[in-house]
Amino acid sequence: MNAFWSAWIMFLVVLNLGITLFLFVWGQSVRIPTQADGTSGHVWAHGVLREGVRRLPLWWVLLSAAMFAIGIGYLVLYPGFGAYKGLIGWSAHGQLAQDTAANRAKLDPVLQGYDGRSIEQLAAMPDATRMGHRLFVDNCAACHGIEGRGNHAVGAPDLTDADWLWGGTPEAILTSILDGRRGTMPPFEGSLAKADVERLANYVQSLSGMPQSPSRAAEGKALFTTCSACHGPEGKGNPALGAPNLTQPHRLYGGDLATLEQTIRKGRSGTMPAWRDRLGERDVRLIASWIYAQSHGDGAATH
Repeated sequence: MNAFWSAWIMFLVVLNLGITLFLFVWGQSVRIPTQADGTSGHVWAHGVLREGVRRLPLWWVLLSAAMFAIGIGYLVLYPGFGAYKGLIGWSAHGQLAQDTAANRAKLDPVLQGYDGRSIEQLAAMPDATRMGHRLFVDNCAACHGIEGRGNHAVGAPDLTDADWLWGGTPEAILTSILDGRRGTMPPFEGSLAKADVERLANYVQSLSGMPQSPSRAAEGKALFTTCSACHGPEGKGNPALGAPNLTQPHRLYGGDLATLEQTIRKGRSGTMPAWRDRLGERDVRLIASWIYAQSHGDGAATH
C-alpha cells in the first residue's frame, strides 16, 4: 500500500472514530430542555402520548464504551490502520502460510504411503480415492461436476464412462491433468452450405443411433470424408488428436441435432488447463486414481 492510500485510510478511520466517540461522550452530558413534568413538550394523540426524557441506561453506556475500547485495541494489535502492520505482526497471508504448513506436516506422512504406487493400485485403495475425490471437488468440479459427469455448457467431458477424448489409460489421464489439453473443432460454415451441414449432422447422428432423418443421413454420408481425417472413416475418433468418438450417443456439447449442426457450422474450442504447477504430481496422481476408479471400476457409468 502506497503512502497516499495509507494516509487516506488513516484519515477515514480517525474521522469516523472521532465523530462517533464525540457523539458518545457528548450524549452523556447534553441537557435537553424539559417541562415541569419532565417531558420534552412533544405530544401526540391530543396529549395522550407525551415524549419523556431519560438518561441512557448504564448497561448501554458501559457496553458502548467497551466497543470503543475493543475497536481501538484491534487497531493497535492488528493491521487495518493504513499501512500499520499491528503490534503482534499478524497478517492473513502469514496465517494462511502457517495453517498450510501445519496441514502439510500432518498430510505428508500419509501421502508418503502412496508414493511409488501405480494409478491402478491407488484406485483400489479407498483412502487414496477418498482423498483424490476431495482434491477433485476442490479443483475440477467447477467444470466436470462434483461426481465427474461432465457439463455440456462448457464442453467438459464425463469422466465416469469408457469414452475418452485423449485416452483413458493411467498415463493418458495423468498427462491430461498435469499438462492440460487443447481441442479444436474447425468451423465449416465457410465451406459447407446450410443444407449440407444439416445432411452431415444427420449422418453423424446415424452413427450413434440418435434421432435423425434417414434420407438426409444417406445424403450426408459422402460429406463425412471432410471429417474422417480427424474422426476416422467410421467416426470412431482419434485419441492422438482428441477427436471424439462419434459412434457414442453422448456428446461434449449436447446430443441433439440442432447442437450438432451448430458444432459443425461454428466449430468448437475446448481447453483443459494444466495443473502441474498448482497441484504437483503427488496430488494429481490421487485425483487420477479417483477418476480411474470411477471409469474402470465396478461403478463405472455405462451409456
